[in-house]
Amino acid sequence: MMAAQRPQPHLIDRLPRVRGRLAADAPLGRQTWFGVGGPAEALFRPADLDDLSRFLAELPEGVPVTVIGVASNLLVRDGGVPGVVIRLGGGFARVTALADGLIVAGAGALDANVALTACEAGLGGLEFLSGVPGTIGGALRMNAGAYGAEVKDVLAWAEAVDGSGRVHRLEPAEMGFGYRHCAVAEDWIFTAAGLRGRPADPAAVRDRMADIRAAREDSQPLRSRTGGSTFANPEGVRAWELIDKAGCRGLRRGGAMISEKHCNFLINEGEATAADLEDLGEEVRRRVLETSGVSLRWEIRRVGVRNER
Repeated sequence: MMAAQRPQPHLIDRLPRVRGRLAADAPLGRQTWFGVGGPAEALFRPADLDDLSRFLAELPEGVPVTVIGVASNLLVRDGGVPGVVIRLGGGFARVTALADGLIVAGAGALDANVALTACEAGLGGLEFLSGVPGTIGGALRMNAGAYGAEVKDVLAWAEAVDGSGRVHRLEPAEMGFGYRHCAVAEDWIFTAAGLRGRPADPAAVRDRMADIRAAREDSQPLRSRTGGSTFANPEGVRAWELIDKAGCRGLRRGGAMISEKHCNFLINEGEATAADLEDLGEEVRRRVLETSGVSLRWEIRRVGVRNER
């Protein structure tokens, strides 16, 4: 008689002890704006900066780490995400207005909440964040921008934890900002930022935010299950114009569709898989390259393992 095989230990049994929350095989799809994707092998929600720092310092070598925010611009593949997924919330979502015109925000703070806090403090210049879905951590990582402004225009400093758990304070010049990009190492996790506002009439700031909200409602499929802008704009041209020229408006793959309202938006019509969405995006890239000679760069972040069918 063959001896019974021992079950393989789960990754979570090898992870450091934490004060926050740690869960095995945690569903991620429901947490994304697309509403698709497999589970995280382990999901960690740190209690605070010290909890996160200690966890990274004691993490076994070779364990992959993926950081997510509110998953507004994220596609989790159907096979799930190996290793540890870290989601910053709780204490990382605080936003404080200081007397010197500085807004201090945790990386888990919603961009829209940062804009609202600035408005209430009589500070302008951060209204554009009300038109950026997601959190400050993601905004730092991709130098998020909208309506004529970018994070690089208002950043006073950023705080990040490196892969070994050391905390760093970064000046704007150290960020290596480019269009929808920063050059900070991928294994560094942004935890907070100081953003500089300027004195302004709160009523005027509220009006500007209302204009941004109306413009988004008018031009984007906000009530659909989407992930925001799919592709970054190539230099000198808008991505949606290339996509439209390639005949991709309304294009479908399985349960995925290119928005009729704004063709730089992928939509889950209800039954899409992550593979449907990613494959449709790649088909758009192929057609744009064929018609315009331009290779579109994904702005939506794709993580995890594909389930090949």
